[in-house]
Formats: sequence, C-alpha cells, structure tokens
Amino acid sequence: MNRATLIQNIQELKSCLCIGLDPDLEKIPPHLLAFEDPIFEFNKAIIDATKEYCVSYKINTAFYEVYGSKGWLSLEKTIAYIPKNKFIIADAKRGDIGNTSSQYAKAFFTNMHCDAITIAPYMGEDSVRPFVGEKEKWAIVLGLTSNMGSNDFQKLKIEEEYLFETVIRSCKKWGTPENMMFVIGATQSEYIKKVRAIIPEHFLLIPGVGAQGGSLDEVMKFGMNQDIGLLINSSRDIIYASMDVNFAEKAREKAATLSKLMAAYF
Repeated sequence: MNRATLIQNIQELKSCLCIGLDPDLEKIPPHLLAFEDPIFEFNKAIIDATKEYCVSYKINTAFYEVYGSKGWLSLEKTIAYIPKNKFIIADAKRGDIGNTSSQYAKAFFTNMHCDAITIAPYMGEDSVRPFVGEKEKWAIVLGLTSNMGSNDFQKLKIEEEYLFETVIRSCKKWGTPENMMFVIGATQSEYIKKVRAIIPEHFLLIPGVGAQGGSLDEVMKFGMNQDIGLLINSSRDIIYASMDVNFAEKAREKAATLSKLMAAYF
C-alpha cells in the first residue's frame, strides 16, 4: 500500500487505529479451543468485528512462532483473511546483515503479502535498505520504544542529543516518508516533539495506548502532522476485552470507542 492510499483511508475513516492481533491460547475465550485452529477463529472474529473502525492490523509474529508450523499456518490464514484495504504490519522486529535482511524482506513482502515490517536498525544501513527497496512496501524502524529497557541505550546522551535521535536522524537518510515509518512508544509522549523535529513528514507507529497506559490525547497533540501521520496501535485492550462468547462484540465496542475519540482530532 502506498502512502497516498494509506492517508486516504485514514481520512475517509477518520481513524488512525491499528489493531494488534496477538493471540495467546491461554487468554483467548475457552470455547474457541474446540476448533481445529483456535488462533485463526479468534482472529477471524476480531477482524469481522473491528474492520470498520481501523485502518491497519499489526501481527506480532512471536504469538504465532511459539506454536511452530501450526502457528505459521494460522498467521498465513490470518493475513489472507484481512481485507485488502487494510495496512498489514508484520511486527517481526527483524534486523540482520544485508543478505539475511533481503530474505526476511522476501518472506514478509513477497510470500506473505504484508505491507510493512518492523525492524531493529542496530546493525546499520545495509541491514535496513533491503526493506525499503520494494514498491509500496514499508520498513518500520524501532525509534523509541515504550519498555523500561529503553532507558538502557535509547536515552543515552551522545554530545547534545539522545541516541534515539541519532538513530532516527541516520535512518531517515536510508528511506523516505513513502517507505519508512518509525516506532515511537505512546508512553514516551514527552519525546514526540523531539522526534517530529527530526522527521516531520514520516508516519509514526505508536504502540502503548490503552493497556500500557499511553495517552491518546498527548499522542495526537504532539504526533500529528498535516497528513495525520500516525498509526496508533492497541492490542490487549481491544482483543481481550472479554473472555466470554461475546468477546468479539466487546472488542468491537472498544475499537469503536477508540476510533470515535480519534475522529475528534480530524
């Protein structure tokens, strides 16, 4: 999906909601365990219930890899089921030398038909460039994450700026606002101004609104640009809204509420 289409979808829906499909067999409603593929049945119900309120789905591959080949099959079926007008993110956090990254890009872009993949830029330019070489595909680079460990490296000062600022400033040279986004945690809202000073035009993928305590108002206030420029992810707060047979309806209500709050900023 290209940038123009993504922006159009956001404007038409008046929502920049991205829903994380992170299924855990220990957390999904118990009645689904009777199905041959409970993960896919869970995802299918969530997608059917929420697709009118979001522009994107983010699939954290760890929640599929943990179940081996069956998990990968569930992942592939889920991707195939997602409506074609939704921006599909493989949250795989890959990052390796160039020839390995090229294979990861082929796996998620060519074979699984994802629009974007999250990547860790620690190994530098040659590990990032393979993900920005395909038309209408996106690299989503880890910029400033919301976990406690982000303090260990990302906020180290190098002369007059934080390390995460140096990383973002370098990475933006390897792609463009048409094929590169950055992950910025919602719980790091006080730093979003710094990020926007470096990359005013790029999209930001913002996890952490909801269960992790990030503020939607602060994210919208500090993160929006002239094209909205945000994909705000919510996972647990939506998909695990209920453990009962009405789980999909409860997820729908959560997604509708969050989407309505976003619409107020358009």
